[in-house]
Amino acid sequence: MISANIQENITKARSLMAIKQSFDYIERNLFFGKTKVYMLAINGFTQTEVLQHIVADVQSLSDGEGEIRDLETFIDCKLGFAQVAYVEDWEALIKNLLSGQTILIVDGFNRAVSIDTRTYPVRSIAEPDTEKVTRGAKDGFVENIIMNTALMRRRIRDPKLTFELHQVGSDSKTDVAIAYIKGKAEEKLIEKVRAKLDGLKVTSLTMGIQSLKELMIPRSYFHPLPSVFTTERPDVASSYLEEGYVLLVPDTSPEVLVLPCSIFQFTQSPEDYYKSPVVGNYIRLMRLFSLLASLLLLPLFLLFGAHVPLPEEFALVSTEGMTPVKLFIMVLVIELALDLFRYSTSHTSERFAGALSIVGGLIIGDVAIDLEWASLEVLFYGAATMLATLSVASLEMAEGIRIYRIFLVLCTGFFGLWGFGIGLAFVIISVITTPVFGKTSYFWPLVPFQWKALKTLLFRYPTVKAQPSSILKEQKKSNP
Repeated sequence: MISANIQENITKARSLMAIKQSFDYIERNLFFGKTKVYMLAINGFTQTEVLQHIVADVQSLSDGEGEIRDLETFIDCKLGFAQVAYVEDWEALIKNLLSGQTILIVDGFNRAVSIDTRTYPVRSIAEPDTEKVTRGAKDGFVENIIMNTALMRRRIRDPKLTFELHQVGSDSKTDVAIAYIKGKAEEKLIEKVRAKLDGLKVTSLTMGIQSLKELMIPRSYFHPLPSVFTTERPDVASSYLEEGYVLLVPDTSPEVLVLPCSIFQFTQSPEDYYKSPVVGNYIRLMRLFSLLASLLLLPLFLLFGAHVPLPEEFALVSTEGMTPVKLFIMVLVIELALDLFRYSTSHTSERFAGALSIVGGLIIGDVAIDLEWASLEVLFYGAATMLATLSVASLEMAEGIRIYRIFLVLCTGFFGLWGFGIGLAFVIISVITTPVFGKTSYFWPLVPFQWKALKTLLFRYPTVKAQPSSILKEQKKSNP
């Protein structure tokens, strides 16, 4: 508990925190009238100009006055700042201080005043690189939870839109908000999210939103496909809120988590809704085809080219002159080389990414053919597979499919037709058993079947018929 003696509080504060050792702690001994006041703040988290005005106003008003006898009355009369709270124990005081609030410990009172003057370093709002659209909104989430909630509330001016603030991590105490619309989100789902979040036993969210995803859904890291849908776009997040989903908005991360999750969410893109319904449905069907092509194109090419020759009238390319072992090595080399090429361009400065693409596409491919490390056929199917992978809307889904594809290539190369069949069976089992929050089906609303909800995920409807509704209520009907 905070003592009424200010000197004891100063000694306690210096023993609990590295105030004298760490340069970013701000401490000041002030006088409000004849009453001693000890001020604590964190440099870089505090709006210095606002704090100076507050302290200067209070000191000028209290100059020549006597001692403060009623702390609440004094603060109400003299401190006209918007957000002021009182803390009575050191744990709450330290939490508020390290969150960026300014603390005033007043002599003679066993509680401190917490003033919300915080500001966080943050980049400007811009369109997310992974969810670009040719038309539509160009704003995206940033690493500040307050700005992220404001971006959603700007789109949904519903008084029932709620952001419940929780803290995760015994050391980091990372702010995580549970976002939902009362009356649209199911209460049982909200309660499950709340209980799970409060029950997390972890010191800190070291990798931000990825750590939160792995903690919310245990053993999800054994499955390549994502168990949680995430988005960096406020318009997408707002649409899920309107449909009855629950969102987790962590501080220090430019993404939000959407709960629960199904595989059909990864077939959608905001681009579909900024096109006409006909064009949007065409793009969505192409994306579904790209998912299958990304997974099966190279393994099927290896299977039919090395182990199960097709009749000549059905053969699309010739693999004449290549042994099964050589073709398998070529396919594997191209698969790994394309991955290496993609990762190198993604981590390269934009000034050199274009030049690197030309070098990789022309020179390396031509040299690989001359050195007989690859053939035109293998390069073609590898490039087609890469295009199909890049067409997948979700980067996490595309990377998960890539892992499955490499597994299928290895099974097919080593064991032929039986290897392909058994490998494909393992992939299907792995996809079906992908864990999601709330013990729902990863293939909902296909399993259990709910056509009303499924058609809204598969097709892009005109605006007049596609007003957001709580499609999760259909899931509740199927799982009473």
